[in-house]
Formats: sequence, structure tokens, C-alpha cells
Amino acid sequence: MALNKKGSRRITVDGIEYRWRIRRKPSYMQGLCWTPLTYAVEAASGSQPGTTLIVTSGQARPSNWVGVEAVPIRPAHLSASIREARDRDWEPTKAGSPFQLDRSAGFIAQP
Repeated sequence: MALNKKGSRRITVDGIEYRWRIRRKPSYMQGLCWTPLTYAVEAASGSQPGTTLIVTSGQARPSNWVGVEAVPIRPAHLSASIREARDRDWEPTKAGSPFQLDRSAGFIAQP
């Protein structure tokens, strides 16, 4: 699974360049703030796509439909997620199933 280059952004963490992307439209569950925001990350270099990192953040999606106040994903949050995933044996250059990282502890779904 490779990320679309269109709409993705780049970030460099510890000298390695990554591309990351948030889904353009919220899923139904994210739009109602029942589930937290998720985003995908992959290594930007290499001719073959590697393993994609799927991060479940602990915050609501900024473009939710119910008006819940949300904070945008900051580079510090993104960098910390990438480092945590690498510490948990995510290998972004090797092919495989998407690697799930759940950072949603403390997320409270909205009724």
C-alpha cells in the first residue's frame, strides 16, 4: 500500500525523509467524533513502497461535523509517532502489512 503523492506532505525525522497524509474527508465515525483522527506515514525514498505506518492519534479530527474543538497535527506529534513506531520495530523500507500505532489513550468519544 503506497500513499498518493498528491496531498501528502514531507517531514524529516532523524535524517530520514517521510511522506505523511491525512485522509481528505473524514470517515463517518471521525466526522461525528466517535473515533480519533488517523493518518498514514511512509518512507519517501526508495523505488519500492515499504510498510505504511497507520497512526491513530488521541485527538478529534479538525474537520469534524459536530463542532468539537480539535488541535491540528503538529510536526512534533508526527516525529514522536514515527520514533515510537521505529522503537516498536516498524521498518519503513521493508514490504509488509500496514503497521498500526495506537496513540489514542485518553480519547473520549463524543455522544
